[in-house]
Amino acid sequence: MFLGGQVPIHLLKGKIHWRNTLEQMAAVGPDSLFIALLTAVFVGAVFTIQVAREFINFGTGNIVGGVLAIALSRELSPVLTAVVLAGRVGSAFAAEIGTMRVTEQIDALLMLKTDPVDYLVIPRVLACCLMLPILTLLSLVTGMIGGLIIAVNVYNLSEIAFIDSARNFLGTWDIVSSMLKGFCFGVFIAIIGCNWGMTTSGGAKGVGQSTTSAVVTALLIIFISNFFLSWIMFQGKGNALSLPGF
Repeated sequence: MFLGGQVPIHLLKGKIHWRNTLEQMAAVGPDSLFIALLTAVFVGAVFTIQVAREFINFGTGNIVGGVLAIALSRELSPVLTAVVLAGRVGSAFAAEIGTMRVTEQIDALLMLKTDPVDYLVIPRVLACCLMLPILTLLSLVTGMIGGLIIAVNVYNLSEIAFIDSARNFLGTWDIVSSMLKGFCFGVFIAIIGCNWGMTTSGGAKGVGQSTTSAVVTALLIIFISNFFLSWIMFQGKGNALSLPGF
């Protein structure tokens, strides 16, 4: 995308509209917090239901917490948080900027010698880059709480064993990789949403088409890029099960 090449250039120029950036950070972060955490709670709970019964049958119920921690940190939290944000924030970006395009508000910005990329795109990219890693980390914690509730109350697993296995399995790199994925997904969501908005044409119908296309494209890019990021980040043999006590 042409807009993706423009963003780094404009960032290097340092012309950042901080008021717009803070407004977008509020929209991406606090305003999206509830739906992201609610999703994480049920994902952690469902994952625990699926794996706990099988692990208990094999006599390894004491590692359910660790397996959940690895699954959430490496894949589920960053990907599902990005999916939620793509549907909520990416669509909003495309709709807002698309409406501005078809109502000639962007042309008005150009007449006032205000660069639309600096004024509209950069604040949204920065907001997603900063907020998505934080939301991913919070989703990880919330997902673990959801899994813990199910493990203790449904499968009668030890709370201490659950937490200890999670602490032993989870490494620093798992947390870092989760936030790095969130950062990358944030860049993709913001650029794709803004790009479809900036290229909108055809009135109200065009805004609807751009919004739909932005969400679908963002989801595809998230899943495809997740494969390559995981391939790069987790090469070689894993060592979670070789930690002391396991």
